[in-house]
Amino acid sequence: MPDFNYLDKRANEYYINSHVPFSPLGTLNPDLVETVFDFAYQMTFGQGGEHRAHRTGGTHHRRNGEIFANTFQGKLAEYALFCVLTNSGINVSEPDLGVFGLGEWDSVDLTIGDESVSIKSTKSFGNLLLLEEHDWDEQANYLPNGHGYDYTFLIRMNPFCEDVMRRNRYLYSDSIKEAILKQIIMAESWAFDIPGYVTREDLIQIINENYILPRGSMLNGKTRMDASNYYIQSGDMRNLNSFIRDQG
Repeated sequence: MPDFNYLDKRANEYYINSHVPFSPLGTLNPDLVETVFDFAYQMTFGQGGEHRAHRTGGTHHRRNGEIFANTFQGKLAEYALFCVLTNSGINVSEPDLGVFGLGEWDSVDLTIGDESVSIKSTKSFGNLLLLEEHDWDEQANYLPNGHGYDYTFLIRMNPFCEDVMRRNRYLYSDSIKEAILKQIIMAESWAFDIPGYVTREDLIQIINENYILPRGSMLNGKTRMDASNYYIQSGDMRNLNSFIRDQG
């Protein structure tokens, strides 16, 4: 069992004290990037499906540009892990590209045999795995789909899609022509790393020992939390290479 560290707390401010430097494992193939773009566009601007407009326990109502960025980023992270595991000889399911309506959920991100994998993504300099508090029970079941995951991986991306959308002034848009957005997305080189993962038993410990960033608190003195989140620091996570070795 890893040793988990609480964030340093100063009044209402929380600071990371266990981190892993960003170390790219590679870049995503442009064909995969285009596949993920097509999926994310249909889920948002193309109105083929719907994602939640706000986070559980949060107050910020997301625009289509924000939902596109989150959808694209999340699915790209799934493919990043899929490619790494597949190239390591692990038989893993391919990410689901089904277009879901509001309230419908793909039950897992990836599967390895009968084990389920959840994937969370963040920026290249991010060092926290964040899980929205009200989405989880004490046994680490994810309440929107009613079950837990055997493993949860953190994937870091460079660039981060929200930053690309913000730079081009489309993050808060509700409509944009597909060809224009595709040109912007395909012009980037999408690099990633995988600082680590946790097991369901790890999450149960984190939840029951109240590793929580409260709503309204300040992360690293500059980011206000819109909703309460359980957290695990990247420096406290299990190592990717040990996972690959154990699966071999």
